[in-house]
Amino acid sequence: MSSAFCQRAAAQSTKGAVAGKVTDNSGSVLQGAEIELQPGSITTASGTQGAYFINNLNPGTYTISITYVGFSLFTKVVIVAAGQTTSINAKMEVSSQRDQVLVTAERVSGEAEQLNRQRTADNILQVLSNEVITSLPNANIADAVGRLPSVTLERDEGEGKYVQVRGTEPRLTNATIDGVNIPSPESRVRQIKLTQSLGHRRVRRNQ
Repeated sequence: MSSAFCQRAAAQSTKGAVAGKVTDNSGSVLQGAEIELQPGSITTASGTQGAYFINNLNPGTYTISITYVGFSLFTKVVIVAAGQTTSINAKMEVSSQRDQVLVTAERVSGEAEQLNRQRTADNILQVLSNEVITSLPNANIADAVGRLPSVTLERDEGEGKYVQVRGTEPRLTNATIDGVNIPSPESRVRQIKLTQSLGHRRVRRNQ
């Protein structure tokens, strides 16, 4: 067993890694940036703190490319050494002066975030940011969620009531808040009425 452990440790020491953080010019983290390492077409995405980590790399020279909607492509040549982690922190530049004005605006920043989250998600994810919700005339939560692709509403006297996802029955749609399942307040009914008024509050709905 001791010999096998030594062999695994020796094999791991022959590999290298690349790690870093993706930010904009102001130092704000960029979640959902797409990182690609060539050769090998190795891809990953930056996390909630803008950090990324790619391990199990053979020693050698690689080219790292980082993309984020609204920002110019970041590329750099990386030398990976055995048993070491190479640090590459990327500071993304906006693609033009006009984009710089728009990206720093509150609404466009929210839209860029939702596009990058959708692009780098492991499953089918549709995001509606709170900035977009509050900028549109939504009567209630159901009307806001109904603006997402593949979502239809069951209405009562013209008001959105239940959500249907890709043609399924409303009772088959699961509603959560911050990852916690929300039970129906009605007896013998599984679906949730989304008829609550938005008012002046900001709501984020992931479907």
